Amino acid sequence: MNYVTLTPDTLPEAHICCAISDKKCAKGYADKKDWLAAQYEAGWRFRRLDARGKVFLEYGPAETAFMPIVAPGWLALGCFWVSGQFKGQGHAKALIAHALDEAKAQGRAGLVTVVGRKKMHFLSDGKWLKRQGFIEVDALDNGFSLLARSIDGTQPAEQPRFADSARKGLVPAPKGVTVYYSARCPFTDFHVGTELAETCRKRGLDLTVHKLETLEAAQAAPSPSTVFSLFLDGAFVTTDLSACMDSRFDRVVGAARA
Repeated sequence: MNYVTLTPDTLPEAHICCAISDKKCAKGYADKKDWLAAQYEAGWRFRRLDARGKVFLEYGPAETAFMPIVAPGWLALGCFWVSGQFKGQGHAKALIAHALDEAKAQGRAGLVTVVGRKKMHFLSDGKWLKRQGFIEVDALDNGFSLLARSIDGTQPAEQPRFADSARKGLVPAPKGVTVYYSARCPFTDFHVGTELAETCRKRGLDLTVHKLETLEAAQAAPSPSTVFSLFLDGAFVTTDLSACMDSRFDRVVGAARA
């Protein structure tokens, strides 16, 4: 199994797995590459299988993680995906093993990552990670869970936790739809920028969009999912980007609030 770690020099000509052939997301694809290049200077790495497919892991220092977590001395995981024909071949375990080796080499306590207690779009499979030795160290009432795996199997006295902004959420609660997203995903810019406004207009819903463009903004976000989070009347609803679509909004929001 041959893997490559992309750098600012190799990113322009390399694929980054997501939205490889989706022309309508070309701008988001370019933005994601720019975001990865910028995060490289902050210690973040994008490692993928040397093949045309969706097999990759993002990881870097928790102190510079583009999400509202507090985990000094830990290595955080970002997007982590193994899909399609590549499933069941050991790629996920190999990528996690590499990240653990990196954490050990850097003298870090271990790995930390955001998941959902139930399946959430754009978040890793928490059940699978728990089978790999991760344990829950913090959780939010809206279903987000913070998992950690230490290098030596023990946990330090100060556990990783969600930042206060994620625990607080949107207060005071604004009316209508509020969305937070970033360039972490190639798909979000198109769907939020092109479809969501019309979807809300048809339903008479006010729309407020926050694009998280700085580390400070991301670490102060009201949701741990800085890829995409949708709130309705101040309450967190979903990380499912398809909620932006007129044909999916009612179903996704209805199912999430049931």
